[in-house]
Amino acid sequence: MRSWRDLPGLKWLYPGMGVKRWLLLLVLGVTSLSLGLAYVLVAVYRQWPLPEVFYYLTLQFIPRLWRALLFGTVGLLAVGLALYRLSSSLLAVVMRPGQDSLVEMVYQHRQRARGPKVVAIGGGTGLSTLLRGMKEYTSNLTAIVTVADDGGSSGRLRRELGVLPPGDFRNCIAALADAEIAKPEA
Repeated sequence: MRSWRDLPGLKWLYPGMGVKRWLLLLVLGVTSLSLGLAYVLVAVYRQWPLPEVFYYLTLQFIPRLWRALLFGTVGLLAVGLALYRLSSSLLAVVMRPGQDSLVEMVYQHRQRARGPKVVAIGGGTGLSTLLRGMKEYTSNLTAIVTVADDGGSSGRLRRELGVLPPGDFRNCIAALADAEIAKPEA
């Protein structure tokens, strides 16, 4: 049996998501804007003589409470749909195909930010493999990479150009990246 906490939209209200205060600010802003517009419209409606068609456009033939409920419901639905579609359009740029929902991405990001602080010391394939696995549990990762590599192209760069071997650095940076690019096959 599903709990109320399993409903997809309620995950936005979990503690630490950093969303609730902005939702409240949005509601207060829309309410304030609506009240300001209502005051202007009431002033115009009471001071200027309007054509007969406005009697029907403003639904004067319906009792005031029902009009308020009707306009409030339509406005709430319009704002909700507009925010949903706007955020979907804007987030389509950053969401990759096959990725979890946005709420799940935000939740996982917040969880990883609260993860343990880890310092990994080493080099070679082992360090990059460890970092690749650890980045799923915490975003507080620090790697101290040894520069004693002298094999392959790193060794050639070290001998010919006198630079530190970049191979292990590159592998560790790639392992910590959000989107890793597969190595080309030799």
